[in-house]
Formats: sequence, C-alpha cells, structure tokens
Amino acid sequence: MKKVTIIGLDLAKQIFQVHGADADGLPVFNRRLRRAEVLRFFEKQPSCLVGIEACGSSHYWAREIAALGHEVRLIPPAYVKPFVKRGKTDAAHAEAISEAVIRKTMRFVPVKSVEQQAAAMVLKTRALLVRQQTQMINALRAHLSELGVIGGTGTAKVAGLIDIVRDETDDRLPKAARFALSAIADQIEALARQLDRLEKEIVAEAKRDQDMRRLTTIPGVGAITAASIKALVPDLAGFKSGRHLAAWLGLTPRPHSSGGKERLGRISKMGNPELRCLLVLGATSVLRHARGNNKASKWLTAIMARRPYKVAAVALANKMARIIWALLTKGGTYRKMQAATGAASA
Repeated sequence: MKKVTIIGLDLAKQIFQVHGADADGLPVFNRRLRRAEVLRFFEKQPSCLVGIEACGSSHYWAREIAALGHEVRLIPPAYVKPFVKRGKTDAAHAEAISEAVIRKTMRFVPVKSVEQQAAAMVLKTRALLVRQQTQMINALRAHLSELGVIGGTGTAKVAGLIDIVRDETDDRLPKAARFALSAIADQIEALARQLDRLEKEIVAEAKRDQDMRRLTTIPGVGAITAASIKALVPDLAGFKSGRHLAAWLGLTPRPHSSGGKERLGRISKMGNPELRCLLVLGATSVLRHARGNNKASKWLTAIMARRPYKVAAVALANKMARIIWALLTKGGTYRKMQAATGAASA
C-alpha cells in the first residue's frame, strides 16, 4: 500500500471528510469520519502534511492535530475553490484541499493560539453589543418619532429620550407605548454598562501590553485598534513590507490591468472589515484635527488639498497600517508625524 504523506481535511460540525495522497499527490483513500473519530484517526497516521480550509474551528483542529506530530497548514477558502472538480461534494472538497496544500506558491493562514482567539472574542463581543445598542437606539427613536417626539442626533442625546419614556406625567405617550418602550430603554442602559465594562478591560490590557502601548502612540490608533491588531493579525512578520499589510487589509487600489495598460480602481476592501473600519475611523479623526492646524504634517496638508476628504482618510489609514507594520517588526517607538512624513516624501 502506498504511504500517505498528504492529507486534506474538510471540516464540518459532525461528519468530516479526509483525503489521503502519497508524495506524488496520487490518491490513496477518501473517507468520512465522525467528529469523535478525527483525532483517533490522526493518531494512527504517520507524520503527514495536513491541509485544512481556514474557518472558525480550523485553528482548534490545527492545534490538536499538530500536537500529534503532523504539520498543519490552513488555506484561505478562496484559494481552495479553483481546485474543486465539477460539483461541490465533501469528497471533492477534501481532494481539492490536499492538492492546494502542496502548491509552492500557496499562501497560508497562521494558526492562532488560544490566547489570540480569546482576545478576538472580546473584540467580537464588543462589536456585537455595539450593533445591538445601535439597533435598540434606532428602534427607540423611530417609535418616538411616530408620536411626534424627536431627539437630537448622537448617542449622548438618547438619555433625554429615555427620560421622556420614564416620565409618567408626559401625556404624549400612551400607556401601552410607555410600557413597550421602557423595555427598550432598559436594554439600552444594560448594553451601555456591558460595553463600558468590556472597554475598560481592553484599555487595561492595552496598558499592560508593551506592543499595544507603542501602537497607541500613533495618531489615530487607540486601545481598541491596538488590541484588534494584536488579536486579528497574529503574524506581522509574515508580510514582506508595510504595503503588503495595507493590501491585506484592503486599503490599496484594486488593479485591473491588461495589455500593458495599468488601471487602478477603488480600494479592494479585502481582509478584516472591522480592522479596516477602525483604521479609517482613526484616520478620519486625525484629519478632523488637522484641518486648519499649522502643526499638521506637510504630507497630510498636501493630500487634503488635492484629494476628497474620504480619499485622504483612506490614504492616511494606508499609511497608518505601514507604520504599524514597521513598529511591530522593526521595534523602536513612533516618531512624530512631521519627521516621519518628511523622510517618506524625501
């Protein structure tokens, strides 16, 4: 029997598919496994190269299988799809993974540790609570507007609307409406308390971590952004340069070139949307303070003069991503914007 050296593992909730191949890539077996059988199966196999499609549970399985002596590589799903033959089946998918994992030019996803996944869960929980809070606030505003009660814009103005809901003497609200909207008001306040507790923990962790402390010295990068970088970008050394990190985040133009003609479109918006959003929001804050500020860098002043506001914000977010890469890979501390941008333009 041929010796198995390559295994493609197609993950699922209960029924997994494994495709084994020899050193030349020729198929040896393709079989199903129940969840409880997966680790027992890999215990009996000789040391192999195991390919897994990157997903939510892939990091757990990568750590468990690597602990059994195998080399595990995670592949982005988009890079597996071209290797799928004909229709979509578990067997065809596992075979495609085993073929993709041995490609010399394939790009792989770094396996996250338990601590990195836990840190990401804190940030994802905060993002979920922010979305829920926004939904509740919008619902409260919409219902009150139906009764002619309009509040000011911004989250800070919601407190005034909640006071109206709880004011029993305000006859603009019928009893049934006040009963229903009180539940929404209670939920808004509960979410605010939970968010405050989470954000305090994130800020405290940012103060304890040396890398995050250095990142927060960059204009536009706060504790939330620094924590997101640490949790969602596990291996910055895997990027050849800061531009590669910016491209991975989707902050570079999408190329569409043919016949020697270079065409650059809008930013690609690839990578993690939460992280890209945080960098653009941070850049927007920097631009807001740079307007009419004589101490703003020459590069920033020039790009604001010749480009629309949002284009300038994305350009600054791109520059912030490059600075983050340089800071975490080469060490040192952040220099003032004037000196850094002056050196870059020279």
